Amino acid sequence: MSTTHYTEIKPRKLQMHGIYQLARSGFICLLIVFALMGNITNVTGATWENKVDQWVMERASVSETSQAEFLVYLDEQADLSGAARLRTKAGKGWYVYQRLTETADRSQGPVLEALEARGVEHRAYWIANMIWVRGNLEVVEMLARRPEVVRIYGNPEVELQVADSDLVAMYSKTEGIEWNIAHVNADDIWAMGYTGQGVVIGGQDTGYDWDHPAIIKQYRGWDGSIADHNYNWHDAIHENDPNTPDGNPCGFDSQEPCDDNSHGTHTMGIMVGDDGVDEQIGMAPGAKWIGCRNMEQTRGTPQTYIECYQWFLAPTDLNGKNPRPDLAPHIVNNSWSCPDYEGCTDPNVLLTVVENLREAGILSVHSAGNDGSICSSVNTPAAIYDVSLTVGNTTQADVINPNSSRGPVTVDGSGRLKPDVSAPGTNIYSSVPGGAYTVKSGTSMAAPHVAGLAALMISGQPQLAGQVDLLERNILENALPITTTQECGGTANQVPNNVYGWGRIDALNAVSNFHFYTFFPVMIHNP
Repeated sequence: MSTTHYTEIKPRKLQMHGIYQLARSGFICLLIVFALMGNITNVTGATWENKVDQWVMERASVSETSQAEFLVYLDEQADLSGAARLRTKAGKGWYVYQRLTETADRSQGPVLEALEARGVEHRAYWIANMIWVRGNLEVVEMLARRPEVVRIYGNPEVELQVADSDLVAMYSKTEGIEWNIAHVNADDIWAMGYTGQGVVIGGQDTGYDWDHPAIIKQYRGWDGSIADHNYNWHDAIHENDPNTPDGNPCGFDSQEPCDDNSHGTHTMGIMVGDDGVDEQIGMAPGAKWIGCRNMEQTRGTPQTYIECYQWFLAPTDLNGKNPRPDLAPHIVNNSWSCPDYEGCTDPNVLLTVVENLREAGILSVHSAGNDGSICSSVNTPAAIYDVSLTVGNTTQADVINPNSSRGPVTVDGSGRLKPDVSAPGTNIYSSVPGGAYTVKSGTSMAAPHVAGLAALMISGQPQLAGQVDLLERNILENALPITTTQECGGTANQVPNNVYGWGRIDALNAVSNFHFYTFFPVMIHNP
């Protein structure tokens, strides 16, 4: 690649700094103008209803006894700006954890006391300064009128989005290394001695069949003879979803990894799977994995997603106690979506959470969604965010799958380019519960390839741990560039574009052509 090509991407934080300064200057000017007009106290003209997501108002207003689940965000959010100056992932993790918990502990007290006094069901979180609540319209109004409450988001039940099976062609099993792994040259990186060793990948999904032959040896909670699920597994599913059958195959608050579907076990196999015999299905078979169940029989909520994000930032024991940011994963894979037609009507509901995870030095990889082939179909949290590394689905012929979602992102008004990059996601053979294997397709299968690639890169360059901007930049710039004739956001015949992003990932390029840019004063040699 040319030097010019490398300079086209700026680290996200550097991009945002200039925007922030402009916005800050403009905001100060507006305040001066309004103050001179004597109207500074009436700038917004806000009422308590303006703070509340319409979804919450509709659910809580059905009758006098109607209740809704919602997320109460407080105005004070932790200042994490110091994290960027820290070089190590462990340092970033502890710093971010301490700032977040200090902010929550200091500011949530009065709100929690008001909820407890009314006997309202609630659960406090610190990854963003927020509280999950189940209450009626009176409770909604009480909270929205509080000055420290800035926004009340809905917490709808969201069904797992899967690709249309009619688009999946017949598949022939490959002996040994699967086609998709070889296609992105992951096996060439193994030959260099880098298999993901020393790296931990986190996955939040329908759960994981932890003792499946393809992934048991890679589970951090297994030492070859004894399982210890403390700090390696969390179940964010505490009760039955109203839209699923009563009960759950895994129960609730499961004390060991369990998959009540098959989706999660399949995605984990793509990241780390290798049974040591003839099922080489994973990108980084030398990496370790930990997991969190965020869906109850394929249905999650923003709260369950948030709870998993929080647990990844500081894993706990099985009782939810004694958090350990030093045991956080390097990468988290997210093969799920939160569409507006199922209640995620505010695109910012998860934004602060994902931003804070990134500040802790953890890369968040996200599937783009399966709503293509129309433009601007990357439209759900957290795939839409700049801080998510969003992945589209390509076929064995390096052609975008018709149902892979496209950019640009319009749902939040940003016009942001998405996906960021693409990976194989069509006809992907991987593990499913019960020691079995099957083929699935979708961006859910594409994203784990990128999570696995990140693990290979960190194993080859351990200095990358915690350096999310640098890790992401090298993945994008070293992808196989692919153009498109589809006009989405005016990016036809360009790289990057709103169909493939920067192209299809290439592990060999990403490791061999690695650059540290100006993040480090001394250039470190490629492996």
